[in-house]
Amino acid sequence: MHFRSWEILEKLSRDYKQPNIKLKQMVKKGEQVKVIRGLYVDNQNTSPHLLAAAIYGPSYISFEYALSRYGLIPERVQTITSATFKKGKNKTYETPFGAFFYSDIPALAYPHEVTLEEENGMVFQVALPEKALCDTLYKERPVTSVKALRALMFEDLRIDESIFNQLDKDKLFSLAALYAKRNLQLLTKMREP
Repeated sequence: MHFRSWEILEKLSRDYKQPNIKLKQMVKKGEQVKVIRGLYVDNQNTSPHLLAAAIYGPSYISFEYALSRYGLIPERVQTITSATFKKGKNKTYETPFGAFFYSDIPALAYPHEVTLEEENGMVFQVALPEKALCDTLYKERPVTSVKALRALMFEDLRIDESIFNQLDKDKLFSLAALYAKRNLQLLTKMREP
């Protein structure tokens, strides 16, 4: 489980006169692991993606990490990539659990096609495959034609075309309309070969 420092200190203050010192001792002994300032976990084997929303939010897992999770790209992605909105800039956190990267998408698109998943008693949010693809195309450099978009997707990003063809196109195209960006406008013009 992950805990905010104030939660731990509140519990410790019941039994200790100096809860801050006790927390530092717990970290030293490995009973608590400091993720970032103010965030601790009691299990050093916690899967990093379970911490993403607690580190910076509101956010949900998306972009390359989600594409990899769904098999849309062949690479195994180490950095946990998440979508945010109205933050104004990208954020990166280096932690004992790995790197976490956060990038804005339009507020209008943010709440759609995100699901809750549970792992080891912890719940996290992750974009559905169609949403992860739209989020990724949103942050990529703009292209000028469907041909250039196909090259971006299937050559540069290495999207698996057979898995892409299995995506729910109605969902994909209705999501694309929420981003107001050329790449996503072009996506709506793509049809299966």
